[in-house]
Amino acid sequence: MSDFRKTLSEMRRPSMLMRAARLGLPDYHRGRWLKRLAPGETSPERILPQLLTAEERLEATRRRGDACYSIAQHIEVLIALLAEASLLRREVV
Repeated sequence: MSDFRKTLSEMRRPSMLMRAARLGLPDYHRGRWLKRLAPGETSPERILPQLLTAEERLEATRRRGDACYSIAQHIEVLIALLAEASLLRREVV
């Protein structure tokens, strides 16, 4: 858990990207989103590494200026990442 917390706290992304992700949190529907982002997983401990990997790939694509970069997909993964990290924190407390 602390590794995820540290990784998330050290994450540096454009403020507009993070703001969009935070604004999207109320629309996060775990079951529906995770079917696409982490099929078959239900545990935040197992979902977070997958989401972190996906986000790192999207960030690398964004930084390269690659034409296949999807800001919508990046925001979707960030929303799921923030929501799952929050869920994990609540489970630990």
